[in-house]
Amino acid sequence: MTPVNELSSHLDNPERAVLVHQRLKGSVTDSDFEELSGLAESAGGCVVACIGATRRAPEASTFVGRGKAQEIADTVAARCADLVIIDQAISPVQERNLEKITRCRVIDRTRLILDIFALRAQTHEGKLQVELAQLRHLSTRLVRGWTHLERQRGGIGLRGPGETQLETDRRLLNARIRHLQSRLSKVGLQRGLRRSRRRRERVPTVAIVGYTNAGKSSLFNRLTDASSYSADQLFATLDPTMRKLELPGYGPVVLSDTVGFIKGLPHALVQAFLSTLEEVSSADLLLRVADDAQPDVRDQELEVDNVLEEIGALQIPAITVRNKCDLSRRTAGRVDSCPEEGVVVRVSAETGQGLDVLLEQLGSQLAKTRQPCVLRLPAGQGRLRARIYALTTVDEESITEEGEILIRVSADAPTIGRIENDPDFDPGFWVERGMVPDNGNKAGCVKAGSTEEPIHP
Repeated sequence: MTPVNELSSHLDNPERAVLVHQRLKGSVTDSDFEELSGLAESAGGCVVACIGATRRAPEASTFVGRGKAQEIADTVAARCADLVIIDQAISPVQERNLEKITRCRVIDRTRLILDIFALRAQTHEGKLQVELAQLRHLSTRLVRGWTHLERQRGGIGLRGPGETQLETDRRLLNARIRHLQSRLSKVGLQRGLRRSRRRRERVPTVAIVGYTNAGKSSLFNRLTDASSYSADQLFATLDPTMRKLELPGYGPVVLSDTVGFIKGLPHALVQAFLSTLEEVSSADLLLRVADDAQPDVRDQELEVDNVLEEIGALQIPAITVRNKCDLSRRTAGRVDSCPEEGVVVRVSAETGQGLDVLLEQLGSQLAKTRQPCVLRLPAGQGRLRARIYALTTVDEESITEEGEILIRVSADAPTIGRIENDPDFDPGFWVERGMVPDNGNKAGCVKAGSTEEPIHP
């Protein structure tokens, strides 16, 4: 956990930062700095100046060109800045050259995001993931830490080709990376066991995903009465949180609050957080939360699509949630004017508007995976009856004139398969059952016996 004094030092003595944004064409506007400014403030910085630049191609040695680099240096001196933040990714050589010209530290967007993640990590797993991402990023920048590449000190019996300091650092770094990967793989196995247990208990998982600062944690807290940390900051949530949620007319589900996505999310960060993001890729349903008050909300949703595609979760059924309708001043509830986006619900996690509609849509979407089934059990099959009650949602039960138990249930295909694998089960018990998927296909229902037979005796 991040020490309290470390957090307070970020707040009491913020570093003075100069922001730099470079475009390939067109003029740089104030809106180009909004997200970078939010990231800098989330990291504990204080923005003192913003500098825009336009170049057809980045300059090889300084990224922004010598003239613009000198302008940045003059601004740093005039504003007594401690740090220069480049909105784009820069190479180690460009970073080193800019530091020589500006005489202060220079970092890019990737390094800034990694720093925020290091500040936010609270759990053991989160800290391991952040350290792994930082080391992977550092491994490409080892040269900046060493101006000398001489061989290590020799002596009698030690002379020879030896090993450079750079090679030593790289070897130690790679060893640490392998160690972290090994520990994270064990964490991944533990998460896999918990997911398997939820599948055995037939509790669906709903993952909240979306752009950073879209209000995911506020929505999570409102739905589950939890107290997860939420703030008007980019990446306020890093460690995933899970809570049980009772859906009216459906039953219990597990709701998962996850880390937010952002434009230019470092690939190393996605790879380091795979064990966490597997909670998203294995979810039964996604709540894709977006900020309804943002003018570029569609662009943010496209960035979310890119990350979901990278982790193999783009095809999971989803409900689009447009949050903060109290700020956008739009009507809460289901939006029927976006057929190409599927189900869209506009809500306000702050005021609670539209949440009843969202819960109704959640239950409706999850219920689509369930098929109506009817079983006729002999009177002596009490254990199997209890097993069916434990596995499924029983809609109706009655006793026939012959004393048999007639049960109508709602169950998905995996649950139907588990019922059929019970040692006391006989295929003749089916009156009507949902289709068990064959080669991954799901469809309709299979009828056994007379399907016109009523449920009541």
